[in-house]
Amino acid sequence: MNQEKAQLFDEWPEAYDRWFTTPMGSLIRKIESELILDLLKPKPNELILDAGCGTGVFTFDILSMGSKVVGVDISLPMLIRAGKKLKGFPFQTVWSDMLTLPFRENSFDKVVSVTALEFIENAKGAVKELFRITRKGGYIVVATLNDLSPWAMQRKVEAKKGHTIFEKAIFRSPDELLHLTPVKGVAKTVIHFQKEDDLERAMEIEREGQRKNLNTGAFVAVRWEK
Repeated sequence: MNQEKAQLFDEWPEAYDRWFTTPMGSLIRKIESELILDLLKPKPNELILDAGCGTGVFTFDILSMGSKVVGVDISLPMLIRAGKKLKGFPFQTVWSDMLTLPFRENSFDKVVSVTALEFIENAKGAVKELFRITRKGGYIVVATLNDLSPWAMQRKVEAKKGHTIFEKAIFRSPDELLHLTPVKGVAKTVIHFQKEDDLERAMEIEREGQRKNLNTGAFVAVRWEK
């Protein structure tokens, strides 16, 4: 396990959760979650892996659909927080690296990974591992930060100023993500507004961006079928 990468997130659980309780963070979470659920289509009693589950922000929505979830993360503090938040749900945690998942082939009905791949240099290896543990006919959904978005440019500026998280982030475009495996996939982006936009205006921009199917949203998700 990459201890340096693990420690990168160890101090962030509380701040990460707090961001999603702000008005803008709450709106972003809602839109991103809708996209993830639309692509993943979790069903009752399906066994789903959440690779890089963090504090369980998006895991909760999958569990709410009646699925059973195993959450994997490289950061133990993140994983512990997720376990506490989701106590009582059919949710198990596993401390592991995405590149070497401790599961047999074809172990899960579906697999999802949200905002984790941008911190893995060997993205092809990670996606290959996600395919390995997914059963035939299952979906693999990966969501990450979009290199084509203005948000990416802002994050790169923050990285140059010493922001510890974004210093390590690798931004990829929808096409780059789709080409991580020879299997044909679909990609969609959301969050077409900016952090500084008024919430009402942000929703207008978002509806327009989705209507036009723009590929420049800050959040990009891809889906493959095994």
